[in-house]
Amino acid sequence: MASNMLSQAAFLCRLGLGFLFIYHGLLPKILFLSPIEISLVEASGAGVPANIASPLAGVLEIVLGLLIALRLGGKPPVYLAAFALIILLIYVALLSPALLVEAFNPVTTNLLGLLLCYLILRLESPALQPDATGS
Repeated sequence: MASNMLSQAAFLCRLGLGFLFIYHGLLPKILFLSPIEISLVEASGAGVPANIASPLAGVLEIVLGLLIALRLGGKPPVYLAAFALIILLIYVALLSPALLVEAFNPVTTNLLGLLLCYLILRLESPALQPDATGS
């Protein structure tokens, strides 16, 4: 019974984290290119136009979200998500720190995403899985 509850909790965490990446990849990067996304791409100085870089990043986020939500690839996509959330938060803090105090900001989004990563990895750890005897 407890194992089933842990599996359900891990599943819900995966759905939540997957949704986070799918939503942020699709809406502000592909369907409705956000002015904030444009300014972040331009601030990077990479020389790639935002109308190319943002949708490309959006596709990668959607793929990552699907891998996580559908449990494809096991734990590596979750580790990749955690790494990306940390790097992107640092990126925003360095290039556009004013965004960190906005109403819907990357601090809350990324920290909650990191919490979901931690919960998935913890809930799916072998230490929490029942052994072959069912105990």
